[in-house]
Amino acid sequence: MRIPVDSPESLGQLVRALRRAQGIRQDDLAAMVGVSHVTLMNIERGKKGVAFDRVMDVLRELGIRMQLDVPAEVAAQLAHPSNKQEE
Repeated sequence: MRIPVDSPESLGQLVRALRRAQGIRQDDLAAMVGVSHVTLMNIERGKKGVAFDRVMDVLRELGIRMQLDVPAEVAAQLAHPSNKQEE
């Protein structure tokens, strides 16, 4: 199922909902991922400034895969890197 995420808050709400649906307590998930309870709480609250790698660790532990919907012209450049313009 694809769920649009457009802010740290919406990502945090999704993380909280999935954690609860899986019956995992906040402190247990934090320990499983190797982050502090406060870090997990900040992720679920959508606080800015949480390290991206920590967020990714939590998503991975909950079984959430992230995909980016990029513009077609960017995707085409990525598919054919030799056509890439000089930066």
